[in-house]
Amino acid sequence: MDHRQRHKRLRLLIGKLNKERKNQSKKIDMLCNDLIAAQRDFIKRLSVISFAADFYKSIIGITDLGRLLSTASKRIQEQIPDANVAFFLRQAETFELYNFESDKEIALTKQQLENYFTNELVDNICRSSQVCTLDDMFAMGLQGNLKELNKISGFTLPLSQLGPQLGFILISRSSENKVTADGLNKISAITCGLSQAIQSSQMPSHSTD
Repeated sequence: MDHRQRHKRLRLLIGKLNKERKNQSKKIDMLCNDLIAAQRDFIKRLSVISFAADFYKSIIGITDLGRLLSTASKRIQEQIPDANVAFFLRQAETFELYNFESDKEIALTKQQLENYFTNELVDNICRSSQVCTLDDMFAMGLQGNLKELNKISGFTLPLSQLGPQLGFILISRSSENKVTADGLNKISAITCGLSQAIQSSQMPSHSTD
């Protein structure tokens, strides 16, 4: 084999090694990205679990409905700062509203978002049994000053157990500082336990002889 042929084979071998090295590097990059994504997801899950544990610890033993919702609101506002939190609880033909405003004033100066809610809208949201955006609420009958409502970022989260929906939580904040998906995920994690606590606090107490 002459020098020219050996040189050609060497170049082919080097080219093959370089190609394999690039493919291996791509696989390593993909694996690293998957590991980083998995770690981020794990950290988010831990954060949700930690919030839920602290939340349940803060409401345990509270039987007064007003105090229960006030405590729940404070915990929610710790996770979603500058948010207004309102609880809509269904009654036979109407609803009860418990609202807890942020220390920081948001877009609606004369009326908060919850003041635009009617019996029909509350009923429609409850029937949906899902997280609702402002667009969903408009489709369900929300009416108001569009110029003002466009300055708001708002969501409702259902309060329900195995039976009929008890009501929902309304979280609203300035559209310049929108409620994030991570924030909603954390609140969604505690709605089941909060619903049970609300239901228990609404039950009439029975005295024993």
